[in-house]
Amino acid sequence: MSHYSLIPVLKFLGSPTLARVAVLFVMFGGVAIAAQDRYTLKLGKLEFADFRGYEDWKNVAVSQTKKQMKVIVANDVMMEAYKQGLPAKGKVFPDGVKIVKIEWSFKRNKVAPYFVNVPDALQAVDVIEKDTKRFPDTHGWAYANFLYDAASDTFKPEGTEPNCGYACHTVVADQDYIYTRYPKH
Repeated sequence: MSHYSLIPVLKFLGSPTLARVAVLFVMFGGVAIAAQDRYTLKLGKLEFADFRGYEDWKNVAVSQTKKQMKVIVANDVMMEAYKQGLPAKGKVFPDGVKIVKIEWSFKRNKVAPYFVNVPDALQAVDVIEKDTKRFPDTHGWAYANFLYDAASDTFKPEGTEPNCGYACHTVVADQDYIYTRYPKH
C-alpha cells in the first residue's frame, strides 16, 4: 500500500496516535497469520518433510470408505517397484519407497450428468516410508497420520508413535506390508 493513499485517512483521523494505530491496522490487520509449515511436523523418527513434493507424485489408486475418499500417491522408487510386480507374495520393497494417502470427506457432484462422488474437505495426509536402518523393528516400515484441521488450516500428528499403522499392515505381511496394488491403467 502506498503511503500516499493513507494521507486522506490520516487527515481524517487527526490524532497522531490514532493515525499510527490506523496505519498499523491497515498494514498488518488485514494480513493473515502465517500458515503452518507442515514440513516441520514429526511423529517419532518419521518427518512430514520426508514427503516434500508428494503433491506431484504419481497416482497409484483411489479408494472409498463409507466416510472418506482417498487417493494413494507414490514416489518414483515405489512406482518402479510396482512396475516390477510388487506387492507380491515373498517379494520385498526396496528402501526408499514412500507412499502418501490423501483423505477427504466426499460429496456428490450435483452438476455432473451422472452420479459421481468427488472430494470435499481435506481430512488427513497419511504417510508410509520404508527404511530398514531407521525402522528395523517393523521390517523397515514406518507409518504416520497427520490430521488436518480446516478451521485453523493446520496439520497435527495422530498418536505418539510412527508405527501405529504397522499392526494393521501385518495382515499383508506376505506382501511386504502393503495392501494396495497398482491397478492396470
